[in-house]
Amino acid sequence: MLIRCRLSAVLLALLLAACSAFDKDPTASWTVEKIYSEARDEMSNLQYEKAIKLYEKLEGRAAGTTLAQQAQLEKAFAYFKNKDSALAVSTLERFIKIHPASPALDYAIYLKGVVNFNDETSVFDFLAKQDLADRDQKAAKESFESFKELVYRFPESKYSEDARMRMAYMVNTLARSELSVARYYFKRGAYVAALNRVQTAIQEYQGTPAIKDALQLLADCYDKLGLQQLRDDTLRVLALNYPEQPATPTKRWWKIW
Repeated sequence: MLIRCRLSAVLLALLLAACSAFDKDPTASWTVEKIYSEARDEMSNLQYEKAIKLYEKLEGRAAGTTLAQQAQLEKAFAYFKNKDSALAVSTLERFIKIHPASPALDYAIYLKGVVNFNDETSVFDFLAKQDLADRDQKAAKESFESFKELVYRFPESKYSEDARMRMAYMVNTLARSELSVARYYFKRGAYVAALNRVQTAIQEYQGTPAIKDALQLLADCYDKLGLQQLRDDTLRVLALNYPEQPATPTKRWWKIW
């Protein structure tokens, strides 16, 4: 009986030792510099999940230092590259809230805008000839607000010029989004709803290339609603500002057949 108890104790000790060895953190003896270097290597190898875990360890080990702040920003970028925009945005929002005086604050705001802008998707959609205005514009509006904040608070930031260009692109995209919805209503005979959407586009996105099409659609809505005076007034405005545009109501102008 005594022998059996001793054997059981030995086996238990071996099992616990094996589990302890298995659970041991391989980074326990690493310096923060080594953790950071390994995380960067994982990023270079497109191993984003591994990089994220290392950045999280680095945040804890280097808490209160600029290296920890750098780890947070690079972790957000890793989430973005790993196509987890929600976690990327939440990580950046936390950084912005906790580190309002950080020298990297402009980059955090810029990156938040880029994540919502979703540049890679935009490029592929362009190549596929997909109209971005037909997509949900919530993220685009949030992206625009981030870039707007960056340009206002950090006009001299090295990221501001790119932010301005992205804003210019998005303003017209948002205008075309309103027109896309208006066309949808117009096609289905909901002329009042179409009129409301196109008026919103004209009021909020003055100066964009989409305004020309918006004025034409506005005239078409008035025509369908039997508001001839408003239709003619709109066509005069259209002809005055865009003399090359045919100043007549169109029929089913969104169709190509």
